[in-house]
Amino acid sequence: MNGEQIKANTDGDLDVLIVGAGWSGMYMLHQCRRLGLSARVIEKGPSVGGTWYWNRYPGLRCDVESMEYSFSFDKELQQEWDWSERYASQKEILGYANHVADRFDLRRDIAFNTALTALRFDEGSNTWTADTSSRGQIKARYVVMATGCLTVAKMPDIAGVADFKGAVYHTTNWPEQGVDFTGKRVGVIGTGSSAIQAIPIIAEQAQHLYVYQRTPSYSLPAHNRKLDPEYRKQVKARYEALRDEARHHLVGIPAPTHAASVFDVSPEQREKIYQDIYDAGKPFALMVSFADVLISKEANKTAQDFLAARIRERIKDPEIAEQMIPKGQYAGTRRLCIDTHYYETFNRPNVTLKNLQKDPIKRIVADGVETTQGSEQLDCLVFATGYDAMTGGLLAVDIQGRGGRKLRDQWAEGPRSLMGLMVAGFPNLFTVTGPGSPSVLSNMFVSIEQHVEFIAGCLEHLQRNGKHVIEADAEAQEQWVAHVNEVANSTLFPLGNTWYMGANIAGKPKVFMPYLGVGPYRQLCDQVASDGYRGFVTQ
Repeated sequence: MNGEQIKANTDGDLDVLIVGAGWSGMYMLHQCRRLGLSARVIEKGPSVGGTWYWNRYPGLRCDVESMEYSFSFDKELQQEWDWSERYASQKEILGYANHVADRFDLRRDIAFNTALTALRFDEGSNTWTADTSSRGQIKARYVVMATGCLTVAKMPDIAGVADFKGAVYHTTNWPEQGVDFTGKRVGVIGTGSSAIQAIPIIAEQAQHLYVYQRTPSYSLPAHNRKLDPEYRKQVKARYEALRDEARHHLVGIPAPTHAASVFDVSPEQREKIYQDIYDAGKPFALMVSFADVLISKEANKTAQDFLAARIRERIKDPEIAEQMIPKGQYAGTRRLCIDTHYYETFNRPNVTLKNLQKDPIKRIVADGVETTQGSEQLDCLVFATGYDAMTGGLLAVDIQGRGGRKLRDQWAEGPRSLMGLMVAGFPNLFTVTGPGSPSVLSNMFVSIEQHVEFIAGCLEHLQRNGKHVIEADAEAQEQWVAHVNEVANSTLFPLGNTWYMGANIAGKPKVFMPYLGVGPYRQLCDQVASDGYRGFVTQ
């Protein structure tokens, strides 16, 4: 609807403005239509799909199996779509997003190429005014921020970046036409999930590839493959039971917990359990394999030792292998990755590991990268430096609530919300999978559907009871923040120097942002709703 006006209700305002046309925004629009609300989506890009539109670097795949990474709200939708591979590619996932948009005729209520720049709450009319890049001002009673957890790129804070004369790429905003690295000397900075997927493919093309690693990651082989039609048929026949199990599982991806402790089984049994998970390429299964693997340092050490042994097996040079084994890092507290020949790539003669813990980058120069021990001449630089996760998309917008208070100021010492859904002092503003909810520590589809349905239920509750304003109670919010911290501090997660803690962004407060436990969280949300949205103040 690029050329159409944003339509409003009879008062001239929208009932609901939705920001972002990824999974959250599309499903929220569908739910608003069900409720008979006037709702529109604004999307900064030219397409639906959110992060799956912007991310298209070589090798990009989801780390949740495709048969589980899809909507469950419509039975016909989940039966009619056929995934071709175990771990779907970006192209196929974006195809699915477009299929959803077309199937439910969502595009007519989406304004593409329209970025949100500011939001201000008017206490007189209890409405929000949104400033946009191309649509002027939009007024709405409710705003749903469906901006995603991984949307704002972390740009490298390295001296001399602007001096480099070669081609520069970032994995979060890859050229749509792709990049040919044939015959090029390429430097990749970063070794998180994006780099682990891209590096093997870049290495196949490049004359020489230099990988600049500060913090190594644990990765399991993906064992990706074409899906057998009979397998798809079997999964679809059990979809209802599988979806229900996912909704009540710890991470939203069903996998067994074999014992209360890694020490409740023999070393041989434990090794076999780990090996079976590794051979199956199921990183989330490793996280829940034993009840204490993310709680006890001693238990976690068994997983670390197992994964370190696999790295040594896959890399021929023992010295390189040791440099690629994470040190002082608890397995699973930094995102476990999946890969296709990542470690084996370092057996190639045209690939060099640059260990930044031993030889830090001094600066980037016109023709390459200078470290403390020398320099490498490069034709291209690839920054695989990730995102300002969870809060980046929200704080990128100037959001002002009651009394002109700014969300940026409210969160200056770390994000505080009620259940990751609302923030005290910002009425009628909902956040989908915001900080304080399971979000990135889950199958995102499971968490997104649950959040959108909670918000839709809340809007329906307000309609039914003649209410027009809802916001988080400040005391309830503080209790929730304390609960999130209590749960997190019972695990090893806060000990990790990871983006879950905001540690990848200079100056960002070190706060563990997700909530641990999809199933328990859903149960708490259901209790809140059944108690008339306890903890939320309505008027």
